[in-house]
Amino acid sequence: MAGHSKFKNIMHRKGRADAQRSKLFSKLSRDITVAAKSGLPDPAANPRLRLAVNNAKAESLPKDVIQRAINKASGGDVDTMEEVRYEGRGPGGVGIIVEALTDNRNRAASNIGAAFKKNGGALSEMNSVAFMWDKVGQIIYKAEAGTEDEVMEAAIEAGAQDVESDLVKPDIYEDAPGHTIWTAFEDLNEVAEAMSKVLGDPKSTAIVWKPQSEVTVTGEAVGTLFKLLDALDAEDDVQNVYSNEDISDEDAAKYAG
Repeated sequence: MAGHSKFKNIMHRKGRADAQRSKLFSKLSRDITVAAKSGLPDPAANPRLRLAVNNAKAESLPKDVIQRAINKASGGDVDTMEEVRYEGRGPGGVGIIVEALTDNRNRAASNIGAAFKKNGGALSEMNSVAFMWDKVGQIIYKAEAGTEDEVMEAAIEAGAQDVESDLVKPDIYEDAPGHTIWTAFEDLNEVAEAMSKVLGDPKSTAIVWKPQSEVTVTGEAVGTLFKLLDALDAEDDVQNVYSNEDISDEDAAKYAG
């Protein structure tokens, strides 16, 4: 296990999370509804729902909104929702994976495809990008949860695979992750529960796509890539966007929107 700091230059886009607060709440609500629909509507008996509810609480989603999202699972409208994955390339050959949750597959494909095309990218075939990524567990703690050594020790004891600590000042980068703990796909729940007993509840817990390698992007292509990622994030059907760019802090600051 390697403890190291890898600053995510996407944070240079300060205020971006706040600007998308309503989108975030909508995404969290949909996550809860779909999770409740996939099993029992009880977080204690449904690990996927428990993760969704914990993530919502970490983002201060009101309790009544969480309960409404769970109750909605019993309604017929959620039956039309599909989880769909799209893959493509962005400026500089950056690989991008888009996870969508939609009640209209044609609309989602059209809008996501248009976002790629208008911003220097292109959709590609299924698994043309994903084969170079791993599906893993991700647990995020704020910086104040503990020192690098404390978090590393808790992660090792819990059976995690790796830890990355980005201990930047929150007043400069308000969406800084702090500590990111990586786990095997199948170990996420067990590791998250073990770590919560030591460090408290995490900021978020999720199954994510992690690239096996990164693509260096420089100059104006950085600005175009940022526009593409923002355009994809803004789509109502889009739940998550993953990309494998490697950008210098200087370029990230220069081309931040």
